[in-house]
Amino acid sequence: MWPLLIAKAKQGGLDVIQTYVFWNLHEPQPGQYDFSGRYDLVRFIKEIQAQGLYACLRIGPFIESEWTYGGFPFWLHDVPGIVFRTNNEPFKFYMQNFTTKIVNLMKSEGLYASQGGPIILSQIENEYQNIEAAFGEEGPVYVRWAAEMAVNLEAGVPWIMCKQTDAPDPVINTCNGMRCGETFGGPNTPNKPSIWTENWTSFYQVYGDEPYIRSAEDIAFHVALFIAKKGSYINYYMYHGGTNFGRTASAYVITGYYDQAPLDEYGLLRQPKWGHLKEMHAAIKNCSTTLLQGVQTNFSLGELQQAYVFEEKTGGCSAFLVNNDAKNNVTVEFRNMTFELLPKSISVLSDCQNVIFITAKVNTEYNERSSMQRIMLGEADSWDEFRDVIPEFSDTTLQANALLEHMNMTKDKSDYLWYSLSFEPNSSCTQPMLHIESKGHVVHAFVNNKYAGTEHGRHNDKGFTMDTPVVLSDGMNNISILSVMVGLPDSGAFLESRFAGLTNVEIQCSETELLDLTNYTWGYQVGLFGEKLQIYEEQNVGNVEWTNIDLSTKQPLTWYKTLFDAPIGDEPVALNMSKMGKGEAWVNGHSIGRYWVSFLTSKGSPSQTMYNVPRLFLKTSGNLLVLLEELGGDPLHVSLNTISVRNVDQQDINYYDLAR
Repeated sequence: MWPLLIAKAKQGGLDVIQTYVFWNLHEPQPGQYDFSGRYDLVRFIKEIQAQGLYACLRIGPFIESEWTYGGFPFWLHDVPGIVFRTNNEPFKFYMQNFTTKIVNLMKSEGLYASQGGPIILSQIENEYQNIEAAFGEEGPVYVRWAAEMAVNLEAGVPWIMCKQTDAPDPVINTCNGMRCGETFGGPNTPNKPSIWTENWTSFYQVYGDEPYIRSAEDIAFHVALFIAKKGSYINYYMYHGGTNFGRTASAYVITGYYDQAPLDEYGLLRQPKWGHLKEMHAAIKNCSTTLLQGVQTNFSLGELQQAYVFEEKTGGCSAFLVNNDAKNNVTVEFRNMTFELLPKSISVLSDCQNVIFITAKVNTEYNERSSMQRIMLGEADSWDEFRDVIPEFSDTTLQANALLEHMNMTKDKSDYLWYSLSFEPNSSCTQPMLHIESKGHVVHAFVNNKYAGTEHGRHNDKGFTMDTPVVLSDGMNNISILSVMVGLPDSGAFLESRFAGLTNVEIQCSETELLDLTNYTWGYQVGLFGEKLQIYEEQNVGNVEWTNIDLSTKQPLTWYKTLFDAPIGDEPVALNMSKMGKGEAWVNGHSIGRYWVSFLTSKGSPSQTMYNVPRLFLKTSGNLLVLLEELGGDPLHVSLNTISVRNVDQQDINYYDLAR
């Protein structure tokens, strides 16, 4: 898919493709590297080069990026004495090892601009100043070390630090955000260029939230303003966001990433955003010689109006006329000529006389994305199910007299951790209420193998509680609680010390009697039985006994499988999961990501119902679809849809429709 996406970016007027480097993918175990297949970083950079574009390589190796654990491999968590992202010798050792590995790999392939390659910039660290104060005097020491370490690798191109106002020379401090023309304090020394590493074209979306819609006009305004203020480089974050396949999304982040970007999740043009920005890029390039060689001046044209003018000694002249009045058209005089400026707009004058682009005037046709149902998977006879095993205390091999931390147990090998115990209540426990406190994301509770209830938190919650009535038997009872993480955290100081999972479990027997189970002996099991056997892989499907689907007694934690043929044609394909609950989906062994359709927004709709299935994952016929459903969704309403766009009249559409 890379060549077509890069070609569409180039067609949109881009010069550079910027990418993070994903440490957890490339070094899954210490000293064991993986650059194969979809992880082939060299091939990606060479494809950029083949299409005549440049590259910016954001090595990090902390990247945040709404990517699980901020891109750190989880084995880093288990290094003795480690503290992430500070003046800590174990962390610096592994960070330097990986950074050196990537730089040397690029050098060996001749990919830096100093070698004739496409990489013109490299990034070390990522928005560190957001957390620097948490580390006291060790923070600035670490910043200086990281900068020196990177520069000493002699990549032959400039290094950058984003959102780091004190980036040590010669490392360049850069801006991230939506309004860097207004918020950026500028380079911290005069010999550094003004760089905007992340211009957010939308914003990442979490389960339970609506999409954030940013207009083409607003993006264009702030790009033009940054250029007018001597900006030399702007990157759109994202120009294409794509899909968080597998379990790669961070905490609560949906599977589709920056779908509102100029190229949507499926790689389709999102208009007018793509076309309007393309026009602006052409206009700015039309002025590029003057912008680079001319002298800039700026002066007021009115109370909320400003002119930025670039003039060459040879007579070349370009101007940006800014109207910051968000409500009114304003007429201004500039060089003995009259110009009418639209509300909240910038008019670009290529020769200080003729307007060649107006940020608030959209000439591009609007489009609307739609999905067409192609294959309905509604025949019950075509589906099989397998109900996962609910472990009892006696089934567990690891036991402890405490509630253990979730992430340290799972090591990011699974979203799931079982907590199980057996106990005998007093005969006076006549109205038992199970109370659970968790710093994870979801809990499913079972008492004596019967489902007792589910609860979950939200993206900004520090934890949540669950209270549900239960039925206890005389004698021994078994409680099994499944703790679920919907992605690991991706940001913040002391990430290695973050706690997730259950923190307190009690049974309220009556108004006066409380049974605290927190420090009982708990048994633990990482992952689900079906996960362990990898029954989502075609070669492993036979590892369990499947039965014909029976939705009359829908149970949580049920696996479903069916076969389907690929929809005819070449349009993008998506799974419509609108009647499912929560879980994960696989097509021919490829995880297309987590789904959580039952988590509704404030408007009563799911955050995501359509799940991208790249055609390269598909065969013509006999494709295996496996669903892990945690809550009791209905697979008989799953369908294969194709995705397309069509042009529409601007008056017939609004930005919320575009989001849908």
